Amino acid sequence: MTQVTSQEIALFRSQLADDPIAMEALDLIEDCEGDLEDAAMTLAIRSGQEPERANSEWLDALARKWRAVICEQEYRKDLANSSLQGMMEHLKTMPTFPKMLATPVLIYVLKQGVNNFCEPLDLLK
Repeated sequence: MTQVTSQEIALFRSQLADDPIAMEALDLIEDCEGDLEDAAMTLAIRSGQEPERANSEWLDALARKWRAVICEQEYRKDLANSSLQGMMEHLKTMPTFPKMLATPVLIYVLKQGVNNFCEPLDLLK
């Protein structure tokens, strides 16, 4: 289980205050007592997806599916500094990315460590 603290939720709220979808996701993470995978699964079901794996595996698979986008150099530095705004705006421009899940996916990447998460792509360079 990936645990998000109340302090982290407060930080993300301050960054994403103008994004109602992100705020809804943060509310749900808080309602799930910081259990990121549990919140992500609920958001996935709400957005019409049908996850067929355990919570932790499903969120990891979704993040990995979007790794090439998430690890783009121009956004990576911001993510490494726990800033979600630039990447959130970038993901909104992608019609196939489930907008409701952007917040939990990006928080998951931060919790894994941006450099650790992006390392497989770095090895291909």
